[in-house]
Amino acid sequence: MSQKEKLVVIGNGMAGVNTVEHILKLAPNQFDITIFGSEPHPNYNRILLSYVLAGDSKVDDIVINSYEWYEEHGISLYTGETITEINSETKIVTSDKGTTISYDKLIISTGSNAFMLPLPGADKEGVIAYRTIQDCEYMMEAAKNYKKAVVIGGGLLGLEAARGFLNLGMKVDVVHICDSIMERQLDRTASKMLQEKLESQGMNFLLNKQTEKILGKDRVKGLKFSDGSKVDADLVVMAVGISPNVQLAVDAGIEVKRGIVVNDFLETSVKDIFSVGECAEHRGIGYGLVAPLFEQGAVLAKKIAGVDTNPYEGSVVYTKLKVSGVDVFSGGEFIDGDNTKAIKIEDEFSGIYKKVLVRENKIIGAVLFGDTSDGTRLMQMIRNETDITGYEKAAILKDPDENSGKGSSVADMSDDEIICGCNGVSKGTICSVIKEQGLTSVEEVKNCTTASRSCGGCKSLVSDLLEYTIGDEFDKSAQKETMCECTDLEKEEIVVQIKEKGLSHVREVMSVLDWKNEEGCSKCRPAINYYLGMVNPKQYQDDSTSRFVNERMHANIQKDGTYSVVPRMYGGVTNPADLKKIATVAEKYNVPKVKITGGQRIDLLGVKKEDLTNMWEELDMPSGYAYGKAVRTVKTCVGEEFCRFGTADSMGMGIQIEKRFERLNTPAKVKMAVSGCPRNCAESGIKDLGVVAIDGGWELYAGGNGGVKLRKGDLVATVKTEAEVIEYTEAYLQYYRETGVYGERTSEWVERLGVQHIQDILADEAKREELCGRMDTALSVLKDPWKEAVKSEKIQKDLYEVIEAK
Repeated sequence: MSQKEKLVVIGNGMAGVNTVEHILKLAPNQFDITIFGSEPHPNYNRILLSYVLAGDSKVDDIVINSYEWYEEHGISLYTGETITEINSETKIVTSDKGTTISYDKLIISTGSNAFMLPLPGADKEGVIAYRTIQDCEYMMEAAKNYKKAVVIGGGLLGLEAARGFLNLGMKVDVVHICDSIMERQLDRTASKMLQEKLESQGMNFLLNKQTEKILGKDRVKGLKFSDGSKVDADLVVMAVGISPNVQLAVDAGIEVKRGIVVNDFLETSVKDIFSVGECAEHRGIGYGLVAPLFEQGAVLAKKIAGVDTNPYEGSVVYTKLKVSGVDVFSGGEFIDGDNTKAIKIEDEFSGIYKKVLVRENKIIGAVLFGDTSDGTRLMQMIRNETDITGYEKAAILKDPDENSGKGSSVADMSDDEIICGCNGVSKGTICSVIKEQGLTSVEEVKNCTTASRSCGGCKSLVSDLLEYTIGDEFDKSAQKETMCECTDLEKEEIVVQIKEKGLSHVREVMSVLDWKNEEGCSKCRPAINYYLGMVNPKQYQDDSTSRFVNERMHANIQKDGTYSVVPRMYGGVTNPADLKKIATVAEKYNVPKVKITGGQRIDLLGVKKEDLTNMWEELDMPSGYAYGKAVRTVKTCVGEEFCRFGTADSMGMGIQIEKRFERLNTPAKVKMAVSGCPRNCAESGIKDLGVVAIDGGWELYAGGNGGVKLRKGDLVATVKTEAEVIEYTEAYLQYYRETGVYGERTSEWVERLGVQHIQDILADEAKREELCGRMDTALSVLKDPWKEAVKSEKIQKDLYEVIEAK
């Protein structure tokens, strides 16, 4: 019996272990494998730390290979143990704990270290990097006691860290030395759009700032910049780059430049020693993104296993920002040059920007903002150097196969090419699993391979691979849209289970329905909370911890950490007494800005958290729900009472509607309007429900939207009386509450269900009566949250008390 070769891997990160995974498939019995890792964890997906920090995942969720996996494959794993010496003469490595292991082949995959700026004060408590699980846990713990974070670095990692701090309830400033963020991945247009989007989420940017020193005695108190300005900080995170971890190789006499120098087969200058990942330098380039590391690993595995392989000739890199609600993609070259031409789409209404850069009729790069669905396909065209001669240039940003009749892009990919960059899953792996296990859906592929488990950007490619592999057996239209990554269930299935099983609280739903992530995430927890309240309005106790911060605080948090207060003003109508009261309160609490909103309300901006409840008490007005997934405003024109053209009492009708439905929770925010004549001065045509007076009656328009996705409402009913307006509105809103997906605006809902269907529902008297009955029940239990907070010392202490950091 021949003896196995000894393979030792220094580094338990993504690159090294991914290489081992390939080796196990290529030559499962060829090696005795030993892996050393400095961190006290099994192999985990470092790029998903952002989701952990953002509260969307737990540490366990990002573990790629559990301890059981190592045991199952006979791998000796040493965690929390660092190799300190390589003796290439005797072929022995030694750890900091005195362990010595001999090897026949050695892989160095020590990754990289977070770069810490050598600033005065960088050694103070509260100044950290963002690189490991320990860093992540430190930041999460710090957020419990401190309220102001500063992130140095406006690149990918810095922005993801900053978003995480916002989720943790901290104020955050992002300090960047350049005048635009993510300047290494985005052109100025995309960078500016991204900055504006992140500012709207509460992030504050300090651009063109060079940090001079970190302030504070023992613990950080702030930063001072070279222009003399300062900013306060309880916590400083440096996210300014990484440096390859090469000291071990240097000490072993291996050729090192910036990284460990490797050839096209990942061989170092010393025989039988290889290097892969961020610590390696190939053709003068060190890669800090995950997809190139997996491409290297596939080549290295074949080399070590003795399988013929093409050389690794470098990677075309791409980037996706992992921030909730922000879609950004960048791949290849992105700066216009003299020898390049660009195809661009810029839609300011929809917040979409797409640019494809072309040189010599080949796509060499792309930047996408707002809609990144084309990213993977364009990236494939970049890698393949696809000649676009003959393509209609304006249609490049659509699937070229639809325009040119050319072959499927996935069919042209090699088996080694990475489909899921987040989790390093190749086309070959996906196709094999589909065939071997008879998979027929994207969800099944995700569960078996982890492809599309993270950002989801590759779902369309996985879908294409299913179609490519099993042909007509794959039904794209039958693919499930699950609520989130925590479950395989769709919204309708969850609601049915809540009803049938009598589930009564969020954790019970997740437990009974076998949630993969027992804590849930920011997508499913608010949705479950809503569905429970919708199904059982009288019995259900709202779970405020499953609501987003604005809804939990019953006020909109602003970018500077202050809040805005918007008292309800039915139909946009007020009186001198209320105006005086608002003015008095605004003066007393030094409200810095008073603004009229687009919904005819008065917005008091810049209110301190600790002043909220006192202001609400002194205003003694209902909450305007300017923060909630709920009925917000009913805008009105002056109507027949004052207007020469008005044919009906629009103000009175608007007040009736708003009083009837105030505080009603809905899948997404609902804005309504009532116009006193077809001149439509209240803009009823672009509201979730628009009511327009006509001769002898009223028209009801559904699914309008004046936001980023502009949509004109559809006429769904014409009625004669004000009572009928209320009745049809009750039925319409209740049907939306019951059939809308949480987060889905009526504009999307109407298009999904079809206008005719909604018209039919509203026209059906029996259905209308049933819906109105359930609406009565839902409305009967609603209370004003401001009054509850004013009355409850516990609510005030839990939510609004401010404890100064020591």
